[in-house]
This record gives sequence, structure tokens and C-alpha cells, in this order.
Amino acid sequence: DININTINKYYGDVHVIKDVSLDIKSRSFTVLVGPSGCGKSTMLRMIAGLEDINSGTISIDGEVVNDLPPKQRNIAMVFQSYALYPHMTVFDNMAFGLKLEKRSKDEINERVQEAARILQIEDYLQRKPKQLSGGQRQRVAIGRAITRKPKVFLFDEPLSNLDAALRVQMRVELAKLHDQLNATMIYVTHDQTEAMTLADDIVVLDEGVVSQTGSPMELYSKPSNLFVGGFIGSPKMNLIPSKILSTSDNSTEVDLFGSAKISVPKTSPNGNNGDVVQLGIRPEHLLINQEGDANWESKVFVVEKLGSGTFLYLEKEGDPLVVETEGDTNIKVGDTVKVGFSASRCHLFDNTNQSFK
Repeated sequence: DININTINKYYGDVHVIKDVSLDIKSRSFTVLVGPSGCGKSTMLRMIAGLEDINSGTISIDGEVVNDLPPKQRNIAMVFQSYALYPHMTVFDNMAFGLKLEKRSKDEINERVQEAARILQIEDYLQRKPKQLSGGQRQRVAIGRAITRKPKVFLFDEPLSNLDAALRVQMRVELAKLHDQLNATMIYVTHDQTEAMTLADDIVVLDEGVVSQTGSPMELYSKPSNLFVGGFIGSPKMNLIPSKILSTSDNSTEVDLFGSAKISVPKTSPNGNNGDVVQLGIRPEHLLINQEGDANWESKVFVVEKLGSGTFLYLEKEGDPLVVETEGDTNIKVGDTVKVGFSASRCHLFDNTNQSFK
């Protein structure tokens, strides 16, 4: 297990990691996700030993590693840039760490061949990096990590240089790899689709603070605050300003500013009559031309057809709304449609951006 206990990191006067505590289970696939500059790569580099910690502790299997150099932490890191040596063959790149450890020739050959077989790059072992595609180079970088048989793999945005189709393929490869190696993997990305598809647990970071941790579906269905609600899910959650009319032990009635009233089965100790709150509803949970618990009419401004589905861009009282509907819909730009939703699909966020439960 990896235990991170109230760690802090400053660059000069800038506080980039703020009292972060995490428990990362052995053999889990944990994804650190958040927008650019939120501190996720810095977190990874501190776990690897490439960045000093200003305060707090990092323990691996019960041993505090704050003062251990990277090579003694039994960790391997895969970088966004691949970091391959251009003058070396694929075999020599993958064997490099083992040669530094003064492993025998036979052991080096066995480990490199095994990693190449797992990653399906046996045919490329005598090539140089410049003769490989982006996806093949990324496999070599991962292979170099595998040969060292580390306890923990760290991935820093490893797919961000690949095109969209290759990213999907490599996501599947990484998921299979985790199952095969049965190792602890910590993965950094700003792409919430990658996070949702790969993770056992997601850690959402916002400006150096842990905003929420949980399984992908937990974060999707029960975001603890407005930031997580807006960050997880694509397209983003729609937000409709609303006013609290009344509260009970198990529900909150809100007015969507004159167009509809709805009783949402969520409550908050911070929710008082008259407060303005944000009602969140995901594009895939809005209904078109069907009866919901709240309904109104909107004009369609943009239609995006993706084959498997269609995104309709509407407006409500000047606020943009996105609706996901069937791929074969015949709704066109300029049409007026009835929009509705079910109260059970709603989220409410109070004026401190915390979620109603």
C-alpha cells in the first residue's frame, strides 16, 4: 500500500500541494485527474522521489520513503515524452535499467523478451526509436518499466501525444496490462474519459487540494461538490440557477426561475428557503419531447450528429444547455423542443458549491 499523509509542496511562495492525504491500495489502478496546473504531476513526482516534499510523509508498504532516492523506492515511471535514448535499439532501451543494476545477460534477455511479448513488440527489438510509430514508442517506454518488475508503476499522461484512435487502443492495452502484472498503478491524466475507463479509484485534484476520491461511478453519480460534478462526465453537466422554495426531511423543492418547479429528493443543512442554488442535470438525463417532473420549451441552436448519438445545444433563460439524444433524431437547428427531466436524476449544489445529499 502507499500512504500519503498531509503532504505539502511549495515552489517558492506558490503552494502547489495542500495537505494532501491518500491511501492507495496495493494492486489497485488509481487515477489522479484534474485540469492543467492542479498539481497531479507534482504528486506523481513526489511519490517517485523526483521532487522533495516540504512537509508530510509518503510511506510504501509501511516504510517512510521521504529521504529514499528514486532508485531505492522500487518504482518505475512512464513519461509523456517516452524518454527513449535515440541511439539505442528498442532492446537496449528496455534493458538499460537492468544493466545499471548489473543483472546477468541471461536475466536481462529473459526479462526484455517477456516484456516485449506482453506488449507485442518482439519484432521491433532491433529497431531504433525513430523507426517506430508513437504507439510503438509508448509501448517501449512501458516495456522498460515492466522489465524492472517494480512494486509500483507511475504513468504521467502517457497517452496525450497519441491520436484519438490510438489512445483508445492503448487504454485497452493498459487495462489488460494491469490485469496481467497485478501491480499497483498510479496514472495521471487531465482526460476524464481515460480516468473513468481505467480507474479502480479516481482522485480529483483542484488547485492542489483533493476534491473527492471514489470509484468512477461514485464520482459520476454522487459528486461531492460542483467542481467534481462539472469535471466528471462528457459533455459537462448542465447547471440551471434555481431558488429554494421549501425543504423537508428528505427533499428540497426548487423553482427553476419561473419556468418550472420540482421537488428534488436531496437535502442539505446549508439549504434555506430563498437561497439560490445550482441544479445540475447531465446531458444524457435530459428528456426531449417526453414528459418529465419538470418541463419547458427551448429552441435548438446547434445539432451535433455523432452517429451513435446526437448532441442538441439549447438555451434556457440565456444559459446554455446540452442534451444527448438518439443518433437518428430528425430534430433540426431552429426547431422548438420540449425539454424535461426526472427529479431523481438531479443534483443540487449550495452557495458554497457543496452537493446536497
